[in-house]
Amino acid sequence: MNNMNPKKVFEVANYFIYKSESESRIDLTNKKLNKLLYYSKAWFYTLNGTEIFENNVKAWVHGPVIVEVYQEYKKYGFGKITQVISENDFSKLTKDERSFLDEVWSIYGKRDADYLELLTHSEDPWQNARQGLSSFDNSDNNITLESMKTYYSSMLAKSKNK
Repeated sequence: MNNMNPKKVFEVANYFIYKSESESRIDLTNKKLNKLLYYSKAWFYTLNGTEIFENNVKAWVHGPVIVEVYQEYKKYGFGKITQVISENDFSKLTKDERSFLDEVWSIYGKRDADYLELLTHSEDPWQNARQGLSSFDNSDNNITLESMKTYYSSMLAKSKNK
């Protein structure tokens, strides 16, 4: 494992919570936040070959989940995360990381949690991590970095060929 900060995932989460307060008409729920974190990790690794945060992503029934983040925000149930975030709560993110997260937000942030769940369910990384399981089987399987990179690299190549 690299020398990253295991709490960095919360800096990224705080950034999305902060953005959602100022820029979104769609509530940021725990489920939606976990999908945004998944896409951040997947695309950052695909584009840069490094992880934006080190936490594993699990292939749960409702899509990709970072367990530590799920546990932190489960008190909100299916409702909006109402935690008050200030810029100090994500101050360790670099300008480049924020710019990257802005791109993730511009693509996925306008969608609701159910849309993002269906989207992840249609993609190879989540499907591969759940091979042999039914739709409703609980899973502690990780979605691997390599499966993310393989899939999203192919998506990138397809978009460049259009």
